[in-house]
Order: sequence, then structure tokens, then C-alpha cells
Amino acid sequence: MSASHIRAAGSADLDTVLAFWRTAAEGTSISDDRAGVERLVERDPGALLLAERDGALLGTVIAGFDGWRCHLYRLAVHPRHRRQGIGTALLAAAEERFVALGGRRADAMVLTGNERGRLTWDAAGYGPEEQWRRWVKPLTG
Repeated sequence: MSASHIRAAGSADLDTVLAFWRTAAEGTSISDDRAGVERLVERDPGALLLAERDGALLGTVIAGFDGWRCHLYRLAVHPRHRRQGIGTALLAAAEERFVALGGRRADAMVLTGNERGRLTWDAAGYGPEEQWRRWVKPLTG
């Protein structure tokens, strides 16, 4: 089996990414639609990273940097390709991106009930900061 490679997503990848998330990602987001992902790629072309092998999408991570904080979202690996180092490679690429941009600390959005996800993030050296609580307000109906 050939090795996977990681690259930034382009607008031609977005429908494939959205379909992939329905299979591989845990939970849904208010931004999980064509307009939301298109806006991300237009605003920050290097943020959505894809892991591929032989033209097939195996994994994704969003590595967003706003100039102040480094945020990780949508780390997802196809169920048939888990435990092969794809998630680790995606996180390494995201962290390299952050360092190159001057980032100092990365944070990840992890669903409380996603035990597999929590184990993955823990193994990668991330941990919860119990003193923080996420507060949200939807801006659209």
C-alpha cells in the first residue's frame, strides 16, 4: 500500500470533504455545508488539510489560525483507515503550519461524549483545560 500525502484543500474538494465528514466525522457543525467550508477555504486557503492515498480521501483536519490562537477542528479519519498514523500525520502537518505562522499554542474542539476522539487527542499530547468553558451564540437562524 502506498503512503498517504497531505495537502491543502481547494474549492474542487469541498463536496468530497462534506460527504467524507458524513462518514468519518463525529457530530455535525453549523458550518458543515458548502457555503461554510467554501468561506473557510477562501479566507484561509491552507487551513483545511487533507490526507490522501491514491486519490482517495482518508482524513481531514482544519488548522485555523486567527493571528492570536491556533484552533483545530474536524480531525477525522475514514473508519477503514484508522490506526494507521493518518490522524497523527494530519496533526503534525497542522502543528507545523501553526509554528510557521507564529502560533504558540493549539486548541482542539472535542465533543465530550466522543470517547475515541478524546483518546486520540490525549495520545497526541492534548488535554482538557477544566477552568475553561466554551460559550456560544448562534449568529444565524
